[in-house]
Amino acid sequence: MTQISLNLATTREVWGFRDAVDGCLRAGITAISPWRDQVAAIGLDEAARIVAANNLRVTGLCRGGMFPAETAEGRQKQIDDNLRAIDEAAALNADCLVLVVGGLPGSSRDIVGARQMVTDGISAMLPHAQSSGVKIAIEPLHPMYAADRACVNTIDQALDICELLGPNVGVAIDVYHVWWDPYLAAAIARAGRLNRIFAHHICDWLVPTTDMLLDRGMMGDGVIDLKAIRAMIEAAGYAGPQEVEIFSKDNWWKRPGDEVLAVIKERVASVC
Repeated sequence: MTQISLNLATTREVWGFRDAVDGCLRAGITAISPWRDQVAAIGLDEAARIVAANNLRVTGLCRGGMFPAETAEGRQKQIDDNLRAIDEAAALNADCLVLVVGGLPGSSRDIVGARQMVTDGISAMLPHAQSSGVKIAIEPLHPMYAADRACVNTIDQALDICELLGPNVGVAIDVYHVWWDPYLAAAIARAGRLNRIFAHHICDWLVPTTDMLLDRGMMGDGVIDLKAIRAMIEAAGYAGPQEVEIFSKDNWWKRPGDEVLAVIKERVASVC
């Protein structure tokens, strides 16, 4: 179970932060990745106390990012929020702060400009992250989200930003977003050579998918070759937990949390 981390989005409709931790401990899972709203609901100090009292590993805090904005004031507002996110990640002793970087601002069609805003935004937050001991993990998202959620869509795009900004910036590799990439193996190998793999998220891609955001599958129910991707990531030098992150409004979010965790444990053992 040391190879499983529960991203708390997976049980967000049935468990808050405290209940999710209790459920993980019942299941023998000692690593979690909470979302900032879940931490805020219980209070940062109390969340940090629970983490420390139970000797939990926090594999990531979700999420920072969302840098592009139409005005300089809007971009600064996003940077300020990311600075607060760094403080929260530091308080939880998180392995990294995960960034969903943001898409096109307003009515813009300038995706190159949006990507520059992302690079500039990360650069602005980086000194505080370094002084706080927090690693920054860019999570490339599937191209279907390029306009509204993330204009960084491949591992290679994320690594190009990492190489510009320095060793404190890496990638969170989520199989849902990158499994389709014909250059995936080379990109993961490159991330390993650069020592930039900070997190590994798993779920599955269902066929058909009824909602591109909220219909992710449990591992083994879709088409992603999870074992092959895990082998690539391990060969690249990453040996951390597989973080299970499933958004599933019509299926897994409706099930009891203990049932969800039992299936996760079985699937990680059998198909991951």
